[in-house]
Amino acid sequence: MAIQPYDSPLEKIWHYAFLVICGLIFFFLIFPILVIIPLSFNAEDFFTFTPKMLALDPAGYSFKHYQDFFHNPDWQQALWNSVRIAPAATLLATGFGTLAAIGLARSHVPFRGAIMAILISPMIVPLIISAAGMYFFYSRIGLQGTYWGVVLAHAVLGTPFVIITVTATMVGFDRSLERAAASLGANPVTTFFKVQMPLILPGVISGALFAFITSFDEVVVVLFLGSASQKTLPWQMFTGLREQISPTILAVASILVALSVVLLTFLEVMRRRSERQRGLSPG
Repeated sequence: MAIQPYDSPLEKIWHYAFLVICGLIFFFLIFPILVIIPLSFNAEDFFTFTPKMLALDPAGYSFKHYQDFFHNPDWQQALWNSVRIAPAATLLATGFGTLAAIGLARSHVPFRGAIMAILISPMIVPLIISAAGMYFFYSRIGLQGTYWGVVLAHAVLGTPFVIITVTATMVGFDRSLERAAASLGANPVTTFFKVQMPLILPGVISGALFAFITSFDEVVVVLFLGSASQKTLPWQMFTGLREQISPTILAVASILVALSVVLLTFLEVMRRRSERQRGLSPG
């Protein structure tokens, strides 16, 4: 909030102190991420800034780690696995999460609170516990070490994000629009695609982006459920840190940071569009 003319000196001091505190927290969270970006252009195979880099000597910078990522078969196989797994998990999470959110938005559904708590529990329960439970369950039904086993596990982790975002969008939904469509002869399926979906679409897309990021960045569940043929990009990065320190990891991390920034920017655009559609002032 901006300072008002009638604010007391103490309120003005607190306003500026609050901005400083927020800035320090933001710096504390973002600075470690920003450090890896210049390090990814290191011409040497080091995880530290070389004298040439500190002197801003062009000879100290190189794209060789990015070239290694795009030409190394191990990294490319890991990237291909992530590209195969994340979209499939996103589609499942978006479909199930959207249907669950629409159902839970009905006031007559019994035990809504308990059902919601169960559905969003994967984002509350520690990931190592979820991964261990999925491992023992999938081992019994033959899904451990399979492509669809990893996809289903990631879909379970992404579904809560879809439920929360779509539920938030459904809060401002006008139920009279459904009744008007029904009075004009529209069946429930037509009403859903012609009336509901256009209004909740920003929430659906936002949830899908969160589900995609969750699947693309996840490593613990893949370590439990995946096999060598399902080695994803985060798994390859984890293996590189544990077995051989390769600066290519910094290049991959920089690419993932850039991807996250693009997706989150798109997410903010969709959030503002959703608020405008519901007649709210974008905050």
